[in-house]
Amino acid sequence: MVENKKEVLNYCPNFNQIVNFEYAQDDKISGKLIRIYKDYIFHLDITTPDDVKHIQEIDYVLGRYIEDYAFRRELKAEIIHVKIRKTCTEFIDILKAIVASIIHIFDNYLENSTRKIRIARWI
Repeated sequence: MVENKKEVLNYCPNFNQIVNFEYAQDDKISGKLIRIYKDYIFHLDITTPDDVKHIQEIDYVLGRYIEDYAFRRELKAEIIHVKIRKTCTEFIDILKAIVASIIHIFDNYLENSTRKIRIARWI
């Protein structure tokens, strides 16, 4: 657990936008994603460069989740298929597995969205 939360927030430029995101009352996934985000960033060790990189990645991905409706729809559809191995028994290991899956879904979204050309239709 991080002692000084302000130091963690230096690596999270989208923190306020993510935490203050107003989602629909029946949208359970967004609420859980925000809770996972907060638990994850405050449980990592910011003295480790890999952990800082992961904090920045999940901050960026959830920032895009807030801004990009197409990605939000994609993540909601894909996150329900995420499976956690039985070997992950500790809380932080489960969080890391979920966050790794979220980042993987985002990477797939970016790869697939660059291949699709969206043409606006003017009437």
